[in-house]
Amino acid sequence: MSTDPKDLVDVNAGRRHFLIGLGVVGVGTAAGIYVMPKFLQSREGTGTASAAGKPPFEFRPHAFVKIASDDTVTVIIGKSEMGQGIYTGLPMLLAEELDVAPSRIKVEFAGIDPAFNHPFMPMQFTGGSMSTMTLYEPLRKVGATARQMLLAAAAAEWKVDAAQLRAEDGTVTDGTRRASYGALAEAAASMPVPTSPPLKDRKDFKYIGKSQRRLDSPAKVTGKATFGLDVQLPDMLVAAVAHAPAFGAKVKSVDDSAARAVKGVVDVKQVPSGVAVYGEHTWAAIKGRDALKIEWDLAPASKLSTPKQLEAYRQLVKTGKLARVKDEGDVDAALKGAAKSFDVEYQMPYLAHACMEPMNATALVKDGKCEMWAGTQGQSQDAQIVAKALGLAPTDVAIHTVFLGGGFGRRASTGSDFMIEAAQVAQALGRAVPVKLFWSREDDMHAGYFRPFTVNRVRGGVDAAGKAMALHHVTVGNSVFEVSPLKPMIVKNGVDPTQMEGSAETPYEIPNRRHESLIVTEAVPTQFWRSVGHSHNGFILNGAIDELAALGGRDPYELRRELLAQHPRHLAVLEKAATAANWGAPLAAGHFHGIALQESFGSIVAQVVEASVVDGKTVKVHRVTAAVDCGFAVNPQQVEAQIQSAIVYGMSMALYGEITLENGAVQQGNFDTYPVVRLEEVPQIDVHIVENGGPLGGIGEPGLPPFAPALAGAIFAATGKRIRQLPLSVALA
Repeated sequence: MSTDPKDLVDVNAGRRHFLIGLGVVGVGTAAGIYVMPKFLQSREGTGTASAAGKPPFEFRPHAFVKIASDDTVTVIIGKSEMGQGIYTGLPMLLAEELDVAPSRIKVEFAGIDPAFNHPFMPMQFTGGSMSTMTLYEPLRKVGATARQMLLAAAAAEWKVDAAQLRAEDGTVTDGTRRASYGALAEAAASMPVPTSPPLKDRKDFKYIGKSQRRLDSPAKVTGKATFGLDVQLPDMLVAAVAHAPAFGAKVKSVDDSAARAVKGVVDVKQVPSGVAVYGEHTWAAIKGRDALKIEWDLAPASKLSTPKQLEAYRQLVKTGKLARVKDEGDVDAALKGAAKSFDVEYQMPYLAHACMEPMNATALVKDGKCEMWAGTQGQSQDAQIVAKALGLAPTDVAIHTVFLGGGFGRRASTGSDFMIEAAQVAQALGRAVPVKLFWSREDDMHAGYFRPFTVNRVRGGVDAAGKAMALHHVTVGNSVFEVSPLKPMIVKNGVDPTQMEGSAETPYEIPNRRHESLIVTEAVPTQFWRSVGHSHNGFILNGAIDELAALGGRDPYELRRELLAQHPRHLAVLEKAATAANWGAPLAAGHFHGIALQESFGSIVAQVVEASVVDGKTVKVHRVTAAVDCGFAVNPQQVEAQIQSAIVYGMSMALYGEITLENGAVQQGNFDTYPVVRLEEVPQIDVHIVENGGPLGGIGEPGLPPFAPALAGAIFAATGKRIRQLPLSVALA
């Protein structure tokens, strides 16, 4: 079956018109730059055909780039674009060294290829806010390699020393003569490949470090961008799956007669995850699924409820066999000798990712192969797991990555759940036609994966002078990696590092610290959630710092300055946020400040939240002042946008986010019962970029962890009530 764009039905046309109307796993490494010989040849391109009707010649010095004889420059990225901006940021890196304006660059998503594997492991995936930091130098080297080969081609043609030439906005020139990259493409392909091409000095950057408009915005605004739900293939069917009503339940019997009678329903099949209804269109599949009569065999997990979990976890905090993650100094002695101390509980609920685009994938199983179209964060893992589920070789699974309508870790499922389901649904049909698996919002809430639920014990103490002397943090909860294929690589001695990240490793210098954890395995599937363990522990750690400050009669900002005195980068970020927010200056009547700082994914973020509380219950956030040190802002505009995005996402978590269980089932279903922040609730957000010469850090996730504790600090200042449970809709009820 053809996958050429010209053979695809343009389902984007309707969405495009709607938007206009509104006005709105293999071995390899991406860090090791090598030239793949298979790319050093003429290939059929995607550019404009020549006058003779031949496709343009493509010069491909590396898997990441191709330069066509029609002057088209295309960057191929092996990462997934889910709104974080790498569709622009990564091409900027190559464009800088190649000396081509980013606006002239075309971008393509890569297929599965070891050339795009992550530097730290043989997998192609997007996560951990690592895309830019891991590809910063490799992509620059690719651009420099191509540039040197183009210069060599021009030098050979003009019979001059290449040192006399320079690259300039898609051309090579000696000051008098000029040749475009397209004109030099074929000759450049035969030039020797430089092993250590010189990279530009930072002072000579034209594009890196300067704000650039997003390359994907025009396609998204006009509706031309293809997301998973937009995929439309000839003869395609749409499938909806009836999932178990409670975790662990299995199908006992099915009466599908009413479903088959629904107009547009094509077939009904039982699959490992439930019962699939195939329709000619989405409506038929959904109505057919609603008409199914299924008897379920409930599992022990059907008795699971949030109140029971809470009590069980509380008991484990006291009596469970804890794994010691870190132990410095003598916590017991310090707490025993403390002038003042506290011993409190912090609770963090399950959270849904609530991506604007629910889970989906399209699959075609034909002739012993599986071809898939999906927005996924884990291409090579998906290929391996899908292959195993279908009884195929991983090389017989092809995945076409499309735009993701939000990821936040959900589309990096450690079990590739929705990808497996789509493939199994397509295989179960028994006919070689593409099938699009569609999840509704309710499917996403009920059958999805969640951020882990945790119960925490936090103890702290200060001496007679109010100096912070001790901190003890115990966490009991679910583990993302315990049931993951990556468990052997990650979980050691009963410790999942994501359970304690952001607490055990902290720049706050407290002389006596102990951090302990315990993994609880539940039927509830858990998954990475934006900022992973930092989303829990940033709240708990900063909350503990605020509690120590209050215990010692200290200003929370001044105590943080004291505890960060040996960490100048962190101190600079903290002081920038506080100074920009006018910490300590009088605020409007009823307004109060809170402050927090968290280092995560290689970046340091501090935030000051200005908020008010009405009647002790209604919280209004008026302003957030953020400072960020991500080492170097490749695209400052995008850094600002991601910090703003993370703050808004963190607001939803802090104000409303909670998944609760009753009889083994999720009680929330849509945004009426799982609210998210609305436009009118979004405060003024000021972002200040601080550069102190540190290593490059991530940016998609680090803006989230400081918000909730800073808001909690403002609420404490306003009401005297300490917030140790989220969301605030429950804590302040």
